[in-house]
Amino acid sequence: MLTYVADVLEDGFIEKVKSDISEIKGLAYCVGSIDLKPLRMVNEQDFQKCMKLNLYSAVEAIKGFQESLKKNKGSIVLFSTVAAQRGFTNHAIIASAKAAVEGLTVSLAAEFAPNIRVNCVAPSLTKSKIAEPMLKNTAIAEGIAKAHPLKRLGEGKDSAALAKFLLTEDSSWVTGQIIAVDGGRSKLS
Repeated sequence: MLTYVADVLEDGFIEKVKSDISEIKGLAYCVGSIDLKPLRMVNEQDFQKCMKLNLYSAVEAIKGFQESLKKNKGSIVLFSTVAAQRGFTNHAIIASAKAAVEGLTVSLAAEFAPNIRVNCVAPSLTKSKIAEPMLKNTAIAEGIAKAHPLKRLGEGKDSAALAKFLLTEDSSWVTGQIIAVDGGRSKLS
C-alpha cells in the first residue's frame, strides 16, 4: 500500500500525482477540514474552498485514475463526516461539502459497477492535526468524547482499518455504502 501526499487545492495536482504513479488498484481520498462557524459569519469563499477540497478535487482524482481502476477492478474510498447526516451547530460548511461527497459516492458506485467499487467512511471527530485546535482544551475534548456512546474520540487507526478493508478483495461485495466510524454517535446518541 502506497501513501501519496499532495496539495489537492493546487491546480493540476492530479497530473503531478500521475507523473509519479500511473497504475493503481485502489484510491483512498483522505482529505478533510474543520471550518466551524455560524452561518452569519460564512461567506461564499468559505463554501467554495471547502467544496474544492472535499468534492471537486476528489472528482479530479477519480477521473485521473478511472481507467486504471477500471482495468484493475479497483476500489475507491472517500471520506465524509458524521456531521453530513446529523445536524451539528456551526457545521454548515463542512456538512454541506461532505454530504456532496456522500452523494458522489452512491452515484459513482452505480455508474462504475461492476468494474469499480465506491464506498465512503464517515468518521466523527478524530484525534488528528486538523482537530488539535479543538482538542487542546481538555474540557471540550472530554465533553465531545462523552457525547459518543463509546465515550472516547476516534483515532486515525479506526478509520484507516475500515478504509483498508474497503480497498481489499475482502470487501468485494460492498459498494455504494456510507459507513460511520463514530463510536455510535450517528445512531445511538
